Amino acid sequence: MNKKADLKDIEKILSTRYDNGADYWSTPDGRIGVGGPFSTIESLLILSELEMDRDHEAVSGAAGKVMDSIQDDGRVRVAPKGTPFPCHSAAAAAALCRNGYGDNPRVRLLLSYLMGNRYEDGGWRCRKFSGGRGPETEHSNPGVTLWALDAFRCSGLDRFEAGLDEAVETLLEHWRIRKPIGPCHFGIGSQFMKVEYPFLRYNIFYYTYVLSFYEKARKDERFAEALDVLKTKLDHEGSLVVERPNRKLADYDFCRKGNPSPKATKRFREIMRNMEK
Repeated sequence: MNKKADLKDIEKILSTRYDNGADYWSTPDGRIGVGGPFSTIESLLILSELEMDRDHEAVSGAAGKVMDSIQDDGRVRVAPKGTPFPCHSAAAAAALCRNGYGDNPRVRLLLSYLMGNRYEDGGWRCRKFSGGRGPETEHSNPGVTLWALDAFRCSGLDRFEAGLDEAVETLLEHWRIRKPIGPCHFGIGSQFMKVEYPFLRYNIFYYTYVLSFYEKARKDERFAEALDVLKTKLDHEGSLVVERPNRKLADYDFCRKGNPSPKATKRFREIMRNMEK
């Protein structure tokens, strides 16, 4: 690992913390989901990949902002007057749990809300039909489901895993369906197949990484097929090459487009270790 490069990237991210008008990547009126990829929630996700200490003032401060947004019923409201959608709750849960806050009582409340408010197919689904309604929207949202499974895999997974098999199944079946499904129309096409890093959106790398923590997926041929595709993204030295970083992260060393990424490779090796379980 290039610690000097990591520190340089961390400094770049920290330099954006006031860009939305208030501290910790929030806005003066308290919104924590705008300004991507440098919103409060997404910045926490990025910093988790750079292995920032949870006690660092910027991490704990941003996490505090997100935890303050958790309502008494467990839902997350990313704007003072905004509607709390499942995608907000799932993304916030992933950001908090990936930074080591899974044991916090507020986060446990959020996780309990997610467990108790799944769609009939076992995943998570927003009731917002900006693209219209049809048979394809009668599915959970794959991207939202992936965020939620990410949160659970790093926070008390042993307590929840059996109850999450249905959610895992929805993502495995999407590998077969391929077509855009759910109200937000997530699909599996050429863009999905490009390695995106850090983990912010639904793509082949994030998909296989999260599912590798679930026994049901590890034993499934659909997951094996997805993993075989990911393996083709390795260079001749066995390092994972980033194909599609967020454009605002284009000059960051840890996720530079077309280059092998030690951080991404470390995550790939986690997948392979999980396969040995």
